[in-house]
Amino acid sequence: MSDHYFSAEPAGPERRRTVGVELAGRRVEVETAGGVFSPDRVDVGTRVLLHDAPSPPPTGTFLDLGCGWGPIALSLALRSPAAHVYAVDVNDRSLRLTRHNAAALGVGDRITTATPEAVPADVTFDLIWSNPPIRVGKDVLHGMLETWLPRLAPSGVAHLVVQKNLGSESLQRWIRSHEGVLGDLECDRVGQARGFRVLEVRWR
Repeated sequence: MSDHYFSAEPAGPERRRTVGVELAGRRVEVETAGGVFSPDRVDVGTRVLLHDAPSPPPTGTFLDLGCGWGPIALSLALRSPAAHVYAVDVNDRSLRLTRHNAAALGVGDRITTATPEAVPADVTFDLIWSNPPIRVGKDVLHGMLETWLPRLAPSGVAHLVVQKNLGSESLQRWIRSHEGVLGDLECDRVGQARGFRVLEVRWR
């Protein structure tokens, strides 16, 4: 487990490699490495989110929660050049790779990479996109969502992609029925493809 992608610093060596991927409708080259999520490609769930979620607004403060090597944050910065994106991950290697890839693609000034505790407490988000780490377990996953979903701006919206057989329906029910601050949020399905569902969360 010490070398898993949700470790703060994976134990294995950071052997970087260049991978060609499609982001925001263009073919680009990025650097990835072992010890981060989906190091060889844009994973299926993230592709579904990027394709099926409604287009991001042209401006605002965005959050990519669990950024990995950066496919979501990079796509948001490329598609919304007047927005600023926080790319957040507990994995320091992921943050280094996202920072490098953002600079290489010319969007380094529009992406802030940060661990969760380094994001200023007063920042709210007009958009949250995430392929959340379901395999960390419900307690950790629910804790993440209880921390970040309440930071949506009043008119903000979150889009989460979750595999159907890994609990998309139960997660949707949990958000809808949650007592406390999440009880003021509604959650609907806005897309599905290849066994994944895109959930939309916004204030009631």
